Amino acid sequence: MAREQLRKATITVLAGANKGKVISVLFNPSEYSFERTNAYKSVPIPGLGTPLLQFVNGELDTLAMELFLDDYTDPEGPTSRERTEREPVKARLKDISGLLEIDRDLHAPPPVRFNWGPMEFTAVIDKLGRKVTKFHPDGTPTRATLSVSFKEYRTLRRQLEEPRRESADKSKRRVVVGSDSLWLMASREYDDPGEWVRIAEANDLDDPREILPCDWLLIPPMENPGGTGDAL
Repeated sequence: MAREQLRKATITVLAGANKGKVISVLFNPSEYSFERTNAYKSVPIPGLGTPLLQFVNGELDTLAMELFLDDYTDPEGPTSRERTEREPVKARLKDISGLLEIDRDLHAPPPVRFNWGPMEFTAVIDKLGRKVTKFHPDGTPTRATLSVSFKEYRTLRRQLEEPRRESADKSKRRVVVGSDSLWLMASREYDDPGEWVRIAEANDLDDPREILPCDWLLIPPMENPGGTGDAL
């Protein structure tokens, strides 16, 4: 049975002056972790022993792992049968560290795509730690371990095309599209077309048929939505 080749992870720069540049690493971690958090606000209520928690927004995914670079094992190891590295550890350390610098075209650090086998994660590098453990006689790094934290990156276009569900207990603004009516909007927002009156009142509409395509409407919150925002 043939020995399975060790796949390399790659970091591809998606925008900016170095768009399209691919940086590869040896990658055989014992683990990697995803983390996501939500933000809540404590609302003090007179007379209660503890404040109420109110949901504010969701945070982005964070991917954390250790990446390995090595001049000695890489050219002669199993990965060389797939692709031999053209750049030594010193150059790749510089390239990866440079991804935290402000790009001259973007005026911000560039977004990247991390790939390893079936995993694909579009992100910016949020945090980077470097530990060099082997050197050439002149002090040039030849082996290094990188502790990397990637923060999920979502463009405005992607967020508009793939909107996440929003809570019904917050006011929102919606644009009228095509043959939209208050009945259809109420059905989408509240699962009840009869709630069109709530939208009409919030927008001072005497005639619910007055709306036109491209008009913006305020969608008021429900009075007692489910979840931590329930009224007492």
